[in-house]
Amino acid sequence: MQPTATVLVYSNNSNTREQVRLATGRRPAPDVPVVEFLECATPAAVIKELDRGGIDVCVLDGEAVPMGGMGVCRQIKDEVFNCPPVLVLIGRPQDAWLATWSRADAAVTLPVEPVEFAAALASLLRRKALQQSA
Repeated sequence: MQPTATVLVYSNNSNTREQVRLATGRRPAPDVPVVEFLECATPAAVIKELDRGGIDVCVLDGEAVPMGGMGVCRQIKDEVFNCPPVLVLIGRPQDAWLATWSRADAAVTLPVEPVEFAAALASLLRRKALQQSA
């Protein structure tokens, strides 16, 4: 049985969540686990799932409403013990400073560009695996 990684995807937009799933495929790189997605459409659902545990990486839509992914990121980095790495989807490259403010571990622009997204996600999955083995 292959190891799996759980990726939480937060966006109120189902098309954005689909872009993330399609860009990832079964796994974003050959050296990382197969990915299972957990989709959330509200900030409350994100917090509930993180409290439940078992999340390896979060992908948060910075353009989500009513609360953008950068605000959610900042909140979970403050409130969730051992918060998993976070990849924020930003509306434009100029918003990278906001992703830094939110304490995101990585940021890519929307619409999701598959190669860039898969590389960023794979990097965070590798980081998570190193943290777990240390």
